[in-house]
Amino acid sequence: MIRVLAASAVLWMAVPAPGQPMIGKPADLLASYEPVERDRWRAVRITGPEQWKRKRADIRTRVLDVMGPLPAGDAPLAPEIGNRTDEGSYTRIKVVYRGAAGGPIPAWLLVPKTPGPHAAVLAAHPTNESGKDSVVGLDAKPHQVYGKELAERGFVVLAPDSITAGERVLAGSKPYVTERFDAANPGWSAMGKMLSDHMRGIDFLVGRPEVRRDAIGVIGHSLGGYNAFFLAAFDERIRAAVSSCGFTPLGGGSRPFAWARDSWFVHFPRLAPYLRAGIAPFDFHEVMAMAAPRALYNYSAAADATFPDIGAIRSAAAQVKEVYGVLGARERFVYQDGPGPHNFPETVRQETYRWLRAELGR
Repeated sequence: MIRVLAASAVLWMAVPAPGQPMIGKPADLLASYEPVERDRWRAVRITGPEQWKRKRADIRTRVLDVMGPLPAGDAPLAPEIGNRTDEGSYTRIKVVYRGAAGGPIPAWLLVPKTPGPHAAVLAAHPTNESGKDSVVGLDAKPHQVYGKELAERGFVVLAPDSITAGERVLAGSKPYVTERFDAANPGWSAMGKMLSDHMRGIDFLVGRPEVRRDAIGVIGHSLGGYNAFFLAAFDERIRAAVSSCGFTPLGGGSRPFAWARDSWFVHFPRLAPYLRAGIAPFDFHEVMAMAAPRALYNYSAAADATFPDIGAIRSAAAQVKEVYGVLGARERFVYQDGPGPHNFPETVRQETYRWLRAELGR
């Protein structure tokens, strides 16, 4: 059975794993302050769009302080179109375009054979060593082929490799090890790099003749799931985002250091000192809420061993729902959870495809 989010939820606190700090509970998205006089402020509740606009700007600043600024580089996309493979109802094309600083980003472009232009979706892959191949059916578990399935349903799909995956494993390193990137880019983060690269992917998509520029979405599972809502938060060209098993708050969560570990894939190197002090300088439901009022669909799994804090997830998602309500768009945020493990079940995938079709059109 799939659990659909109610209008409100009870705040919940996780029991931390041994040796892990507690970061309280999910931050109150509708709490803010306004000045009374020069150095006096009062607490207020956000009840309207203008108040949320100010809160959203504050969230963005805090996220960038930890994630690092988006790159200032403006290198040409310089797209290269490679081999084409007939996949029946669509054509799979190897493409390479350039990141903001000029580095190559290999990707698969899936183009339906039906007349266009079409709605388009960036398919962000999970933590699979094959990267982009996993979502187009070349090297995948069945629940990861959402890029292939969307192309079969008439969407243009762009499936890029994220940093450290697929063709982008760093020289002399292993998949999903960011040590060399972090050493070469102090003050930045792998999360910031993924976000920047996906924004370049949207630049590529909107320049394609097969694509409707007003109908761009993003979908992802796990690593791809939080990449999806980060992209929606920071790129307003995204009209609809789907995140599967990629959402958990720091507040009330039992594994905050998963986001700032000492080795392997380090998402936010700057986050660790805050966590050691028991502080969350930003939280993931704040990022998710930045996408409002544009459409966002989140699926979480109650038996997810990677993101195990389903109570905190439900509580944080309920707050996101309230932000959408303040903006008059409550129905555009969909939260569901199911009883299974860290997976993107077929029934849920099919539902999200129908939802994307309704949000993006033909």
